[in-house]
Amino acid sequence: MNFKSTLVMKYLSLVIISLLISTSMTFAGNPDRVGQAGATELLINPWARSSGWNGANTSFISGVEAMRFNPAGIMNVPTSEFIFSRAIWLSGTDIFINSFGFVTSVGAAETGSLGISIMSFDFGDIDITTVNQPEGGIGTYSPSFTNIGVTYAHKFSDRIRAGATIRVISETIPDAKAMGVAFDAGLQYVTDLSGDEDKQRTKFGISLRNVGTPMRFNGDGLARRGSFEGEDPTLTVSTPSAAFELPTMINIGVSQDFYLEATEKHKITAAATFTSNSFSNDQYVLGLQYSWRNILMLRGGMIFEDGILNAESRVNVYTGPSTGFSVNLPFGTEKDKTFAVDYSYRFTEYFAGTHTFGARLVF
Repeated sequence: MNFKSTLVMKYLSLVIISLLISTSMTFAGNPDRVGQAGATELLINPWARSSGWNGANTSFISGVEAMRFNPAGIMNVPTSEFIFSRAIWLSGTDIFINSFGFVTSVGAAETGSLGISIMSFDFGDIDITTVNQPEGGIGTYSPSFTNIGVTYAHKFSDRIRAGATIRVISETIPDAKAMGVAFDAGLQYVTDLSGDEDKQRTKFGISLRNVGTPMRFNGDGLARRGSFEGEDPTLTVSTPSAAFELPTMINIGVSQDFYLEATEKHKITAAATFTSNSFSNDQYVLGLQYSWRNILMLRGGMIFEDGILNAESRVNVYTGPSTGFSVNLPFGTEKDKTFAVDYSYRFTEYFAGTHTFGARLVF
């Protein structure tokens, strides 16, 4: 790493650490603020691999999925990656989440990566009701929740990667709309290098997510029409909506790889992440994954937070555990390309859990 890169890395690290410290002082886990944040779709993970981990893989998450948890991780894709994911959110509610993402290497020395991701909710058609027609029958509407993120990451050395994301958030209901911008930043650090990236053992990661200005709904749907008694002219009064903050959080993670034999056919990865939430309880997430020849991967995760094991005190729709798997199929003349299928299931107190399916292409 040259002198210029060292200075840039030190400056970027200082900025991120300063933001993390200042944000953690302002937004420590606070269960008294549950339900007060807006744009809570930013808390929902639409990707299959990382949701199988329950988000425990902050320290080594890679590719498109890293744009959600730790932007530095998009540097972990050697060339390019495309993912399509569909989640059946809280099965039984008929709510689906469709997500697309693409990451590719940039720069002459492939020391940078650029990515874009789109996440969109499909709520289906909802009956329009009024005070006079509470049963509907006058049409339907469908809310639109979409966010689009652009991420850039840089590899400063074989040990250090850093990245940042800017995300545009859009929430639309009939005659009312809110828009906002959120920023994420993250670092990943790798130890125990032996000259071969496959032999990297211990990894650390830290990320700051969903930092942005408050959002507010505006539109004709907030207007009311009326007239003074005895007066003909009709007045239109616009009612301003309250602003809502974004659900800022900090993730700090660590992971360790264990190879069960010298041929490295079998690998166990253990991971842990601490999450400091600004509008909910702090969380501790543990995850474990078994990998066979990097073809078949079985994983699981568990979230721990205050009250999550007690149905009466639980403030999270998820009860804690998650599970999932991936099947990677190499192809191409040199087997340097991969088509993969990912799946995860997250257990919930109500409904029938959340299923997430993903198709991934690395080329």
